[in-house]
Amino acid sequence: MNDKRIEQILEIEKQAQAIYTEAVSEAEQLPILAEKDAQALIEKARQNAEEEARQIIAKAKCEDECAQILAEAEQKIKRTETLSASNFDHAVSYVLNRVIGRE
Repeated sequence: MNDKRIEQILEIEKQAQAIYTEAVSEAEQLPILAEKDAQALIEKARQNAEEEARQIIAKAKCEDECAQILAEAEQKIKRTETLSASNFDHAVSYVLNRVIGRE
C-alpha cells in the first residue's frame, strides 16, 4: 500500500511538473504575443493617421482651389463691371449726342 501511495505521489508530481512546464512556456510566449499585438495596434493607428492626414490635405487643397477660383471669378466680374461702365458712359454720350443732333 505504501508503494502505491508513493507511485500516486510521483504521478501527481509528474503531472504538476508538466502543468508547471506548460505554464512557464505560455508565460514565455505572453511578452512575444503582447509585442505582436502592440505592433499591430501601432501599425493600424499609423495607417489611420495617414489616411486622416490624406483626407485633411485633400480637403485643404479643395478649399484652396475653391478660394482661388472664387478670387479669379471676382476679378473677372470687376473687370467686366469696369468695362461695362466705360461702355455705358460711351453709349449714353452717343445717344445724347444723337438726340441733340451733334452726330
